[in-house]
Parts: sequence; structure tokens; C-alpha cells
Amino acid sequence: MDPSELRKKIERFRILIIGRANAGKTTILQRICKTRENPEIYNSAGEKVQSPQRGMHDIENEMVFRNNPGFVFHDSRGFEAGGQFEFDKAKAFIASRSKEISLSDRIHVIWYCIPMDEDSRSFTEAEVKFFSQCDTGSIPVIVLFTKFDALYDGGFAELRSKGVSRKDAKALAPQHAKEAFANGPQLKLLYDHKGNQRPPKCHICLPDMDKDGADCGPLIERTAEILNDDTLKQLFVSTQRTTLELCMRYAVER
Repeated sequence: MDPSELRKKIERFRILIIGRANAGKTTILQRICKTRENPEIYNSAGEKVQSPQRGMHDIENEMVFRNNPGFVFHDSRGFEAGGQFEFDKAKAFIASRSKEISLSDRIHVIWYCIPMDEDSRSFTEAEVKFFSQCDTGSIPVIVLFTKFDALYDGGFAELRSKGVSRKDAKALAPQHAKEAFANGPQLKLLYDHKGNQRPPKCHICLPDMDKDGADCGPLIERTAEILNDDTLKQLFVSTQRTTLELCMRYAVER
């Protein structure tokens, strides 16, 4: 289907982004939309509202970047403090949006952000609760391990302790950290079907999103891969402006 016809049918691709305060959510959305501006925010009646204080987003509000209005984002306030009210609100929102009759009003994908720059770097009660109790229905979930570059110092130190030169340790630290993380406790817990009855479709590690030239291409590609509906996949691929290669590849595959 032609992209213009798709937009008449669905209008915009809708994403729910969940995460603690300071998880880097806004930065990721800015990278996806290739802008440094803050989003414009509209309430459920379509009225423009003032930007809320940091961490005080209303999940019902729509966030739209002028640079790419084809994406609509909903931002869930973190429920990291174990707040039952915020968790229940997010859970009800997901349940409601997964059953919308109109495809354009549904949430099409959920990005769940977990920052790796905190001391424990482990799942909080919020993550355990979400993946064990929140039924996302047919909405696919991707876990984004944000600020992943925070693990590079540990990788560097470990390589140096093994006698690797400073220059080589610095170059190898990112890959070493990624390999160590792949075998670490976070992923085992995330995909443990006994503890988490509803594990995500996949995860992705996102380092250096705050730097110029940050690469969010892998997030775009993984999101496209896990969309089972061909119409939504086509809409997502045509809406994103990060990687032309993905647009071309999808066009060829079709």
C-alpha cells in the first residue's frame, strides 16, 4: 500500500515509552525524530497543553515532534517507587489501547527503558511488576537498556586487570561490556518465564544517545522486525527518518 494511503487509514504510528525518571527517554525520542527540540503535547481532546514538570507526564497525553509528526508518543510516569496508582494507570491505559477498534488509536509498540548508569543496575520492583503482572495483549514490548556506555568503565578496568594495554582496553571495552552483559543476571531475569510471565519480544542496548551522531538505527530495525502486522510495519518504516537503508530493504522485500 502507498504510504499516503496508509496515512489516510492509520494516520500516525503510536508508541508508549515507559521508564524511570532520567532514563533518557526524551533523548531517544529526539534521536528517532532527528531533532533537538522538545515535543509539543496535546491532551486527549486534542488541545495543546504546557509541558509538564520533569517526570510528571500524563500517559493519556500525546507527544508530537514538529520535525516528524508521523509519530505519536505516550510517556508513562515512572512507577519505580512502587507506586500502585501509577502502575494501575499504565496497566489500564495499555489494556484500553490494545482493544481500540480503530487501529490508529491503538498503541502499536511499547519501549520500556531501563538505564544502566545507576549503582545497582538491576531490576527494580517496577520492572518485576510490569513483566509479571501487566498484560500487554498483542502489543509488542522492547526493552531499551539506555545509557549503556556507563558499563564501559567496568569493562575497561577488567581488561586492564588482565594485562591489556590502556589503548587496547579502551578500544575493546564496549564489546567486552556487551558480551559480559549478555551473560549477566539482568537478561536471565528478564527472560525468565517463571518470574516474568510476560517477557519482552527482545531487548537492545543503547549507548551514547546523548552524543552527536548517536546511532538509533538498531532500535529502528528491531522495532520493524517485531511488528507482525505488515500494515503497521510498512507505516513504521515509512515514518522513521533515521535509516534510508531500512526503507529500501523493506521495499525490495515486498
